[in-house]
Amino acid sequence: MPRTKRICISQNKKPWLFLAPSLAGTALFVLIPFADVVMRSFYQAVGGRFVGLENFVQVWNSQAFRLAVRNTLRFILVCIPSLMAFSLWAAVLVTAAFKGGNVYKTTILLPLAIPVASVVLLWKILFYPQGLLNQLVAILGFGTRDWLNQNSAFYVLVFTYIWKNTGYDMMLWLAGLDGIPLELYEAARVDGAGSRQIFYYVTLPCLKSTAFLVTVLSIINSFKVFREAYLISGDYPHESIYMMQHLFNNWFVSLDIQKMSAASVMIESSVLIPVIIWIRRRNKK
Repeated sequence: MPRTKRICISQNKKPWLFLAPSLAGTALFVLIPFADVVMRSFYQAVGGRFVGLENFVQVWNSQAFRLAVRNTLRFILVCIPSLMAFSLWAAVLVTAAFKGGNVYKTTILLPLAIPVASVVLLWKILFYPQGLLNQLVAILGFGTRDWLNQNSAFYVLVFTYIWKNTGYDMMLWLAGLDGIPLELYEAARVDGAGSRQIFYYVTLPCLKSTAFLVTVLSIINSFKVFREAYLISGDYPHESIYMMQHLFNNWFVSLDIQKMSAASVMIESSVLIPVIIWIRRRNKK
């Protein structure tokens, strides 16, 4: 074998040597356990009898599963567009702030540093029947309400998610904005484009890849909102905030392993398949 070819092969192997520990950890703690979950979804938890799609049918016929799916989808459809728009606006504001940008950035990133337990304590002080919000409403002459045990609980959870994750998404948008060549803005200004035209025809098209990343990570983070809802309302909250995480927690307590496995496969497929289709269409373009 020629010496140059051997050198090329050895150089191509070097990146894999650095990636090997991460790949091994991912395979050991993510891929192999998920493969085991997929296998368990077709078997009974007790006895290990093969049941085919019976577990999936039981999960789909469960009213609790349908309620959790409906609430989770509603939460994602409301939160993700709102969070992406607000965090993009914050990123543009920080970029345009120049000297004051660090102040805005620190203010928006502050909720990330607050522990969930502290956030929950703050929400209890504000929204409980004897909380500050009800006292303010009573002073204004309106009737008090239990904000966390009515339909308003959903909007409290939406506000919590957006407030908590705006800083994280803002940093992703800032990375995308920093990658846009300044020459494009200069050329647009020379052509007479205004601020709005530059934003719609230069900034947004250049942020497509960043938008995809922000969307995927925001959806993943939306499944972690269970902690706030659980600490506020416990195992069985108001039905408007009964999410998939509550369902999995209740199934775990009752050791319904086959249902948990089947539901996990269904949820993973519903997220993974659209992402794969989108990536393939994008690569064809």
